[in-house]
Amino acid sequence: MSQATTTRSFDHYFVPEPSKYPIFGSVALLLFGSGAAMWLNKVEAGPWMFFAGLAILIYMLFGWFGQVVRESESGLYGQRVDASFRWSMGWFIFSEVMFFAAFFGALFYARVLSVPWLASGDNEALLWQGFSSAWPSSGPYTPSRADPFTPMGAWGIPAINTLILLTSGVTLTFAHYGLLAGKRGRLTLGLAATILLGGVFIGLQAYEYVHAYAELNLRLDSGIYGSTFFLLTGFHGLHVTIGAIMLTVMLFRVLAGHFSAQHHFGFEAAAWYWHFVDVVWLILFVVVYWL
Repeated sequence: MSQATTTRSFDHYFVPEPSKYPIFGSVALLLFGSGAAMWLNKVEAGPWMFFAGLAILIYMLFGWFGQVVRESESGLYGQRVDASFRWSMGWFIFSEVMFFAAFFGALFYARVLSVPWLASGDNEALLWQGFSSAWPSSGPYTPSRADPFTPMGAWGIPAINTLILLTSGVTLTFAHYGLLAGKRGRLTLGLAATILLGGVFIGLQAYEYVHAYAELNLRLDSGIYGSTFFLLTGFHGLHVTIGAIMLTVMLFRVLAGHFSAQHHFGFEAAAWYWHFVDVVWLILFVVVYWL
């Protein structure tokens, strides 16, 4: 480790060898996207293409990230590479901020602008019978929504999940300080607790969805409220799942002896992502569940 640390102190920029993994990733995404579209349109080959693309994508991720880890642990990366990784992760999280900003913007437009505008007198001919400008708006009557739905309340599972994610941020910070202090046991315990809390969050959100469909009649086709609710909470749940996978990989790396107080950007990148997911949930809890 001392030799690797000395190598990293050199002011150099590592140039990797030509890699086969970008072409594998391109083929994987082509099969994945095409297969999903064909599957949705009931084309027989769709599921086969989808899962083939998924398998190739998983192979690419394991192979490419494994290569990067080996290069990092062998001391090939210097300060310039570390800085480029930090900038790259920062821009990636910024793109995720814009991703969620688009969905929050759609919710704001529907709730604050379009629904009140449709309730104005000049638009009566555009509306369906029984339209109400009150939020949540369920949209026009269809046979699948013969009974009105009940909006999801803020207290109960959503509030519990908020507490869980806030606690997970604390346990992850606990792990980070353990890494900086060279206390591997504290690092391992904090990481394991964070992953466990993330799993509980995902499980409770799945239960919430079952409850919404079975008891509240709240579905994806329940007007603009249903679509924005499941869009925002569903994509956030996907990001929690991705974050939990990232932290699980970091835990395996910790158990393998990776990371030191001076060299641990992989851990930091996963921590940045997890804290970003926490902040998004706090905004989501307020504007989707509470207000």
